[in-house]
Amino acid sequence: MSVRFQKTPKGEVAILPREDYEALVAKASEADEDAGTARLVAHAKDDIASGAPLLPKSVVDRLANGENPVRVLREWRDVTPMYLSLKTDISERHIADIESGKLVGTAVWLLAIAKVLKVPADLLLQTD
Repeated sequence: MSVRFQKTPKGEVAILPREDYEALVAKASEADEDAGTARLVAHAKDDIASGAPLLPKSVVDRLANGENPVRVLREWRDVTPMYLSLKTDISERHIADIESGKLVGTAVWLLAIAKVLKVPADLLLQTD
């Protein structure tokens, strides 16, 4: 790398070939990505240590593809709509309507469903 320094009214600046500059920028970008990945991994480890559920990739894929989270997580937990209805005091019809998107579950309902499914309530919130 060939760098030369030049004094300007605002201070000294480094001048280097574009190729060297672009290599430095790429390296810095990779370092930022590595630091971001490290933060995500650390956060995930903290979540797991605090008891957050580990979701299988198939479940994560279904959620990422926009499938209804109540249905996906209920099926993952191998819970029937009837069982969920009995445990939450929400009618099977309302559960079916939530799963089909005809009805948006209230915060109270989603909290009750999350408790039965043993998942964080924020997993049940759809962000369309």
